[in-house]
Amino acid sequence: MKLSRSFASDNSSGVHPEILSAIARVNSGHVPGYGEDPYTDEAIAKFRAIFGPDTDVFFVFGGTGANVLGLAAALKPYEAVICTSVAHINVDECGAPEKFTGCKLLDVSTPDGKLTIAAIESMLQGVGDIHRVQPKVVSITQPTELGTLYTPTEIKMIADFAHLHDMLLHMDGARISNAAAALGIPFPDFTKNIGVDILSFGGTKNGMMYGEAVLVFNKSLTAQIPFLRKQGTQMASKMRFIAAQFYALLSNDLWLRNARHANEMAHLLADEVSKISSIRITQPTQANAVFAIVPREAIPLLQERFFFYVVNEKTSEVRWMASFDTTEEDVRDFVSYMKKVLKE
Repeated sequence: MKLSRSFASDNSSGVHPEILSAIARVNSGHVPGYGEDPYTDEAIAKFRAIFGPDTDVFFVFGGTGANVLGLAAALKPYEAVICTSVAHINVDECGAPEKFTGCKLLDVSTPDGKLTIAAIESMLQGVGDIHRVQPKVVSITQPTELGTLYTPTEIKMIADFAHLHDMLLHMDGARISNAAAALGIPFPDFTKNIGVDILSFGGTKNGMMYGEAVLVFNKSLTAQIPFLRKQGTQMASKMRFIAAQFYALLSNDLWLRNARHANEMAHLLADEVSKISSIRITQPTQANAVFAIVPREAIPLLQERFFFYVVNEKTSEVRWMASFDTTEEDVRDFVSYMKKVLKE
């Protein structure tokens, strides 16, 4: 059977037409490589207009590269990162953070994908012990890998606690635009202004072809990043094509339009699925992800037409992601097919 729209990931979507136009706009003539071009300057200026003129911006190819680069700038080899057990850096980056930083990840299990002060504090028992790695970075994901959101108050509490204990706060913002759209507040109000030191700012999952940005708010970390980016194979020679995408994404509220629409489609899906008695939603739908437990025998039948991922084989829990190009018709077709398969 031919697959319909995928609900597997917002990586499955295409590229927004305005992004494609932006790529075409810079695809003429010759400019210097490695970020020494006017288009990269334009995109950096866009970020600084949002986050402040003292923000340092480094473009990379993908999310793993962004996280690794940001963490590498903050860590010595005997130091460690505190994160949740479901953190992307812990389970979905093939050990890249540990390989390229030489540091250990200290993961904590949480019911909703969110770190708490108590969870972080539980990992500080070995501070000063020469036999143990020393926690140096707290890494949170916004929205989390379970689709939940930290409030600005929660992030500030974590940042204050981290700084009090001589640690830094890193935020994996692969879907940060979805978080900003859901919270209804400017980016700095839940990042830079409340103590985030390093931010991986995602673009690929919000309509770009490829590319992420590492934003550095703690100036003490900046000097080594250009060298780490080059050594870590994340420095694009034709950087203008990443920069042009970000320039378009941050212009005319494209980032907000895309993210808001994806969030709305996820909420529509959650609302409709909640009416199906044999399906149980497991996490609050706060951005563009829906998590649910589905009858095991129905999953292969549903995946024949609408592909998605199973995140927990034991409990039969699945994840459905909405994208900037998910339509209301896509959602209703999916729900209609679910009811047919589940005989409801």
